[in-house]
Amino acid sequence: MVLIWTQFGVKHKNVKCKVRVIHGEEAWTSEEVREESEVSSPPSSPECVDYYSVLGVSSDSNEEEIRRAYKRLALRYHPDKNPETDAEDKFKQIAQAYDVLTDPEKRSAYDQQGLTKGGVAPAGNKSDPSHSSSKADAHSWRVFFNFELDSDDDLFNPFLRNPLPHLSKQHGNRGGPKPSGVAEIHELLVSLEDILMGVTKRVKVTRLRQTDKHTLRPEESVFDVEVKKGWKEGTRITFPKEGHQMLGHTPNDLAFVIKEKKHAHFRRDGSHIVYTTTITLREALCGCTVNVPMLDGQMKPLPCNDVIKPGSMRRLIGEGLPRVKNPAQRGDLLVEFQVVFPDRIPPSSKEIIKHSLGQC
Repeated sequence: MVLIWTQFGVKHKNVKCKVRVIHGEEAWTSEEVREESEVSSPPSSPECVDYYSVLGVSSDSNEEEIRRAYKRLALRYHPDKNPETDAEDKFKQIAQAYDVLTDPEKRSAYDQQGLTKGGVAPAGNKSDPSHSSSKADAHSWRVFFNFELDSDDDLFNPFLRNPLPHLSKQHGNRGGPKPSGVAEIHELLVSLEDILMGVTKRVKVTRLRQTDKHTLRPEESVFDVEVKKGWKEGTRITFPKEGHQMLGHTPNDLAFVIKEKKHAHFRRDGSHIVYTTTITLREALCGCTVNVPMLDGQMKPLPCNDVIKPGSMRRLIGEGLPRVKNPAQRGDLLVEFQVVFPDRIPPSSKEIIKHSLGQC
């Protein structure tokens, strides 16, 4: 009988081979034993979070419905306004749901693949070191303050409609502070009467400001924005370093851009203003006097004795807007005529018109 036994080591496992040879009727046999090293189980996937349920909206909700739901929940669960112990975690989850569902690319990936495949960790996941509390707090403050309105009657609040529209178009951000060094631009609505006389608007703005090394807090300030006579739409007024501040960076510039309100009577054409009036065919042929409103609220009669053709204009000199380079001079008020034709003319009137216009 011959007994052969060998043993050799392999990294992470041991393999034993034993061979026994026996003379006679018994055949040879072999035995192999493998001892595998213990392998740690993979980390569990993050819990799947239904962001639509978090915000209380359906999966086919549009962006405006999602914004309204977020605003309502953010005001309810913000840590500074809700004393409950889990309010902060709920608020972070609400902010994360809003961030995903209002971004078309993130929402599409979330709808198609779900949270566990999309790589988005749920709010409050302590196992993810990249989501530190300071980062989450900054994100929560960033999203929340856009909807922190003191009153619907504020003279101006840049977050009342689309938060930071300039940022959302050029930088893909859907609200919150811009990257450091980028001016934050907000519209300032003014009327033609404001441009005629000049005006100073008192504007209340809430910005994020750094209070210490790791903390950002909302800070409210009031700015006096001067709009001079004759200024055109698109004119920019800048307040250096008065915008939002990111941690470790200098504050951004804050800029206001003039946006003209739609007027009930006039439309602007440079330093001129245009007023459109409607007259009858009889008035167009026989003459009339039109009372034209002025920007200062007065009425001025405009006699028209000649035949008025549809689309023709009359000019009131010096009744327009101040000129930008020389505010002491003003443009003109242009009166544009629209003529209303009758739907039918009685036969007897037709004969009179034919006779009267026969020599024209």
